[in-house]
Amino acid sequence: MSPDTLPVQCRVVSFIDIGTNSVRLLVVRFNPNHSFTVLSRQKQQVRLGEGEFEEEEILPAAMDRAVMVCRQFTDLARTFSCEEFVAVATAALRDAVNKNDLLNRLRHEARLDVRVISGREEARLIYLGIASGMHLSDKNAVFIDIGGGSTEIAIGGARQYDYLGSFNLGAIRLTNQYFSATHTGPVSPEHYRKIQQHVRNALVTDLPKLRKLRRDLAFGSSGTITNLAEMAARMQPRTDGCRKEELSYRDLRKIIDTLCPLSLEERKRVPGINPERADIIVAGAAILDTVMKELGISCIRISSRGLQDGLLADYLSRMDEFPLFGELSVRQRSVLQLGRSCGINEAHARTVSTLALELFDSAKRIGLHQYSERERELLEYATFLHDVGSFISYTNHHAHSFYIISNAELLGFDHKEIATIANIARFHRKKAPRRKTVEMPELDAKEQDLVRILSTFLRLAESLDRSHAALVHHVRFTRADKTGIHMNIIARGDCQLELWGVEGERKAFARIFKKDLVFDLQKEALEPIL
Repeated sequence: MSPDTLPVQCRVVSFIDIGTNSVRLLVVRFNPNHSFTVLSRQKQQVRLGEGEFEEEEILPAAMDRAVMVCRQFTDLARTFSCEEFVAVATAALRDAVNKNDLLNRLRHEARLDVRVISGREEARLIYLGIASGMHLSDKNAVFIDIGGGSTEIAIGGARQYDYLGSFNLGAIRLTNQYFSATHTGPVSPEHYRKIQQHVRNALVTDLPKLRKLRRDLAFGSSGTITNLAEMAARMQPRTDGCRKEELSYRDLRKIIDTLCPLSLEERKRVPGINPERADIIVAGAAILDTVMKELGISCIRISSRGLQDGLLADYLSRMDEFPLFGELSVRQRSVLQLGRSCGINEAHARTVSTLALELFDSAKRIGLHQYSERERELLEYATFLHDVGSFISYTNHHAHSFYIISNAELLGFDHKEIATIANIARFHRKKAPRRKTVEMPELDAKEQDLVRILSTFLRLAESLDRSHAALVHHVRFTRADKTGIHMNIIARGDCQLELWGVEGERKAFARIFKKDLVFDLQKEALEPIL
């Protein structure tokens, strides 16, 4: 049965990616409110492609490891009452002459039906997995994933790819081809250049097309690229201004120059390296080195997302009950997903968001701030999520909101944006933030000023829906003069609770804007009940 014919009734689905190096498990619960909850993520190295690529045959020991891990993963998934498995295998099984032996064993011993996907389909899923979690806006990016048996490259924007390619270039594959099983010594410059030339030869047909396509950004996924970035982050000092989650070509070359003269045992002790990758890391680095050089990539952003996330995104895109995936941006989806997972009162959240944005816009018109659409967007998301902490407890829920937002997987935002959203939500009630507060160490002075101003708008908007009855329809600042800053409230019915709430915010407002808040109420006529 296809996913678009199934009703969303808190069912659990598991996604399994059987790669050349590792097996990954993602267990997801689909909720009735059109959100989903990740229940478990697991990864286990199996080295399925170990020794395979010379004879194109999966070795018995590797097959045993894969079956054992898949059986353990499916057993784990069933403890969550998993009803469906979506399992795929990549390069190791694509190329193996005895792949049917493994597929049959997985079906009978792990009760798992596995689909062997093409290289192009693997590239599409990797693109979908990374792009669905990044805020690309109108930019085009190149996506690079270096696996154990193949390397996938995709180029595209937020919603559509322009190129998909898969190459028989993997960290295990090239290690098997260029090093003997007993090789534990250094890698000579000549040997390294031979690996690079092999990579160039594999890419040569597609390079002209790749170079012509627009590429504003570059993203890298997979264990190889992530581990290279981890080593770069441990280097002192870094050789450029790249952020922690990025890897520059210059730093990559520095890592390669460090690794190649070392023996295998010495490589295992390099700061930041995963010792289990020490034997294949040089071949993996040679692939990335060549791709970045040939495409003129100076810096690549590291993504923890990949094929597994692409399987989930592809599944969601085919479900009528999950319209969020295709219609909303990455940021909108992740904010709505978090809010619904925490069971927020969406009607109240949207009312407060509308009022907070009206305050933001009207404040800009009368000169209270000069912030742009970016800051407005952060206010909107913080306002929608301001009550997520009630999921833990209503008592001190503003502090719980800060914790949840700070630690949630909000896709499409960088860490400073998440910190800003979390702090705005934190200060929506109780104590208002002060200029000399020590509670926002992750933000600089300008960012803290932004939090103080935007949280003031949120506090007012929250007060204006104090009864959660949407009695206040509109609010706006009308002018600023010597007597104060004037605010007009348009409401329907008895909104005394709301007015008391605004009254309670006047002192904090004056501290931020250096003027008193003067407000007036304009009543809308009630429609007669027929």
